[in-house]
Amino acid sequence: MTFLPRASRSGSPFRSVSFEFFPPKSAEMEATLWSSIERLAPLGPTFVSVTYGAGGSTRERTHATLTRLVRETALKPAAHLTCVAATREEVDEVVEGYRDIGVRHIVALRGDPVAGPGTPYAPHPGGYATSWDLIAGIREIGDFEISVSAYPEKHPDAASLDADIDALQRKVDAGATRAITQFFFDNDVFFRFLDKVQARGIDIPIVPGIVPVQNFKQTAGFAARTGASVPAWLAARFEGLDDDVQTRKLVAAAVAAEQVIDLIDRGVEDFHFYTMNRADLVYAVCHLLGMRADRPLQRAAA
Repeated sequence: MTFLPRASRSGSPFRSVSFEFFPPKSAEMEATLWSSIERLAPLGPTFVSVTYGAGGSTRERTHATLTRLVRETALKPAAHLTCVAATREEVDEVVEGYRDIGVRHIVALRGDPVAGPGTPYAPHPGGYATSWDLIAGIREIGDFEISVSAYPEKHPDAASLDADIDALQRKVDAGATRAITQFFFDNDVFFRFLDKVQARGIDIPIVPGIVPVQNFKQTAGFAARTGASVPAWLAARFEGLDDDVQTRKLVAAAVAAEQVIDLIDRGVEDFHFYTMNRADLVYAVCHLLGMRADRPLQRAAA
C-alpha cells in the first residue's frame, strides 16, 4: 500500500505538523499502527517519527517500521535513537543502518536509565555519554537532519531549568536543527520556556509536543515520571469518565484543540503530535483546526 501525504492548508493556521508513533509489539498492534498511519498520512505531515526503546529494546522493530515507511509510503520518516546501554560502535551501526534504508532524519536522545525513569543514569563505559556526544557522532556519519528533546518544565534529572537550557545549547552547538518539547498542558509554561531559550540566543525551531489524552490516568502517570505538570482544571475535565470512552474522546479532542488554538493565537505555527499509535483524536484535532486531506498541499507562507 502507498499513502501519499497531501493536504490542504487553505483556511488552516498550521505551517507544519508531524506525528510520533512507536513500533508495535504484536500483529494486532501492528494493524492498529498501520491503520493510524493510513488515516493520518493524507494530512501531509512534515515527518513522522518512530520511537526507540530504552537500551535499544525495540531496535529491530523500530528498523522494520522505518523500512516499511520508506518502501510503502511517501512520508518522510525520522528515527529516534538513544545512547543507553550501547557502545559507540553499536550506536553508529544503527545510524548507518538508518542511512542505508534511506532515513535522513534522526531524533537524537540520551534515553532513560535502563532501570527506568527516576533511577540514576549511568553512561555505557564504551558509549556516548550525552545526547550532544551522540549528535556529534551522527554528524560524523552523515548529513542528517537532527531533532532533539526540550523540556518546558525541565528534564527530571536537570538541577534547574537554566541547567536544562544549558544542555539544549550544547545540543545545538553539536548540530541539532530542531527541538521538540515534552508534552505540556499549560501554554504559559511553554511561552516562559521559549522566552528563556530565545534570551540565550538559541534560534532553532522549538516545536511544541501535543498529546491528546487517550486515557487520563495513564497520561497523568506518565507526566509524573517525566516532570510534566497536570493542572487541576484538566483533571476536572476528565473526572467521572474512566468508564465512558466515547465522552472521554470528545472531551480529549476538545481539550487538545483548545490548547492548539491558543498556541496558534499566540504565534505558534508548527506542532508535533504524540499519537500513541491512535489516529482518531489527532485527526479530529487537525480537522477542527482546518486541515483537510482532499486537496493538494498548500503551505502557508513562512
